[in-house]
Amino acid sequence: MKSKAAQIKANIFPRAIPMKIGFWNTSYARLYRNKIACISLAVIALLLFCAIIVPYLSSHTYYETHLSLKNTAPCKRFWFGTDELGRDLFVRIWWGARISLFVGITAALIDMVIGVLFGAFSGLMGGKVDEFMMRLCDILYSLPYLLVVILLMVIFKPGLATIIIALTITGWINMARIVRGQILLIKEYDFILASQMLGASRLRILGRHLIPNCFGQIITTMTLTIPTAIFSEAFLSFLGLGVQAPFASWGTMASDGLSAMRYYPWRLFFPSIFICITMLALNIIG
Repeated sequence: MKSKAAQIKANIFPRAIPMKIGFWNTSYARLYRNKIACISLAVIALLLFCAIIVPYLSSHTYYETHLSLKNTAPCKRFWFGTDELGRDLFVRIWWGARISLFVGITAALIDMVIGVLFGAFSGLMGGKVDEFMMRLCDILYSLPYLLVVILLMVIFKPGLATIIIALTITGWINMARIVRGQILLIKEYDFILASQMLGASRLRILGRHLIPNCFGQIITTMTLTIPTAIFSEAFLSFLGLGVQAPFASWGTMASDGLSAMRYYPWRLFFPSIFICITMLALNIIG
């Protein structure tokens, strides 16, 4: 026979289903309930899949030229048309997706690592150390972004590595400020004070309690950093400071298509629409 407590529990929770409640489970449930975010996630997954697979399946390459077929409108042979050298824009779009997404994701990951470590250490130490580190952030944040990029392009050879370095020199500051603010708030909670009273080291408190409790803000900020990095790379490539020929990102193709917008609008339309779709999807997910 059931005990009286078990009967009372069964009456109160007649259909209770045991489940593990945690940060990742609640985050997944919140994401699953948001249909627009799920569609955006599917769009990003489709873009990544096509960027990996399509160039290998196509009979054309991103550098193959057909001068007799230059500026061909979209057709059965060239789905997105061709450019001024007769290169297939469909294949170049997906090669450009590789570069743009790689730069965006890599820059966001580097920003996350530097920003989390810098902000967490600053918030944990407090006092003069925190003041010095935050003033250092202010100084770096005040540097003109475009000037830093141009100087890097002069010092180093233009390429993916230079673009990523340019994006991450000051890109981690926003993450550091957000993490620092959360650390300053969380370290005053009772369970942190209890850990200190029990003799836990600062490093253990930081890795075991403080940073895990900032995961929500860290993931959200990183998700919003990716479209910012993609747009920055497209902007630099549009100005001619990005990847060099024969490689091309979406920004490079948009720059090339701008001069032909009046007569061959597809050359500007396709890279621009992919930039917009990717940034919109990532911002919705964030």
